[in-house]
Amino acid sequence: MSVVEQYARAHIVSDADIAQDEAVPVVLRYDPETDPRSVRVGLPGPHEWTFSRALLEQGLRAPAGSGAVRVWPCGRVQAVLEFHSPQGVSVVQFEQKALLRFLRRTYMATAPVRG
Repeated sequence: MSVVEQYARAHIVSDADIAQDEAVPVVLRYDPETDPRSVRVGLPGPHEWTFSRALLEQGLRAPAGSGAVRVWPCGRVQAVLEFHSPQGVSVVQFEQKALLRFLRRTYMATAPVRG
């Protein structure tokens, strides 16, 4: 099993510390040996979130999550991830295809080897 790391571009639409008018680089990461049920999203600066891979998958179809992380589709081609912390809320908008490609790669990384 290998680590999956994918770079994507996203729009941060709230949180004064890191809000951007233009797309910013974001790192999507999955390490099946450390935590096979979780994914990580690294925003610019020290902002990194770890949450359930199942939540990301569910949120691409319909609003999902409660508490610190929420995910929902936004129109036909966008998805929104909302991160809550004591410092505030970050709302990050991605193209769905980038998140779908990442999820596909995570499942391939954990696929059993047939031989």
